[in-house]
Amino acid sequence: MKSTSRRHMAAALSRCCTVVVLAILSVPAHAQSAGIAPEAKQILRASTDFVASQQRFTTNTRNTLEVVLKSGQKVEFNSTGRQSVQRPDRLRAERTGDIVDQVFVYDGKSLTVYDPESRVYDQVPAPGSLEEMFDFARTKLDIVAPGGDLVYKNAYEILMDGVTEGTVLGKAVIEGVRCDHLAFRAPQVDWQIWIQEGPQPLPRKMVITTLDLPNAPQFSVTVTQWNLEPTFDADTFTFTPQAGVKQVDFLPR
Repeated sequence: MKSTSRRHMAAALSRCCTVVVLAILSVPAHAQSAGIAPEAKQILRASTDFVASQQRFTTNTRNTLEVVLKSGQKVEFNSTGRQSVQRPDRLRAERTGDIVDQVFVYDGKSLTVYDPESRVYDQVPAPGSLEEMFDFARTKLDIVAPGGDLVYKNAYEILMDGVTEGTVLGKAVIEGVRCDHLAFRAPQVDWQIWIQEGPQPLPRKMVITTLDLPNAPQFSVTVTQWNLEPTFDADTFTFTPQAGVKQVDFLPR
């Protein structure tokens, strides 16, 4: 019975995949042509400019990371996150999941990384703007700050660096919100982004496929909630260690 059930499931999955493939192949030829479609650039630019204009916001995210084992099998790890941003120099990001449990706090002068499970943290001096801090974290500390790519004021230039192809695949619904679905290609990465329709073109989902790693693993982030009018208290962008929490030098100096 179990074997028969698996065969039925495999057959159903095969039919489903066939429908999906046929739907993709039905995308108009002009949307799949080489080069970057002007409409794709226009939609992406409107989104990055809109996010850059927001002085404060919060996001809740659902994230998925693929890892390729030595055997070649792909496995998936999931996490959730919450980001609080206040321009020009405040950020708090919290991530919890299968392989990560981390709090990331930037107050314009210092950067703190806290591991709640181990109850340890480290703190280092940091530059005085979000963009400078993101660069510092990536190049000096080997840390990719959560949500960094889309928070940069010049996010459009960063995302489009090296892109050779870009298309508008059509409409989609992400978390109940109607979006434009865009796909872009660069020499070492493919990426997709879903951008909310209407006067608030917020990014709702992003999928990054790494082409220069075996079996092309993916990372995806879905924004389950945006808040463009949050209220922050005095503790949002400060880190005060609780009793029993120790400072340990685990960040590069």
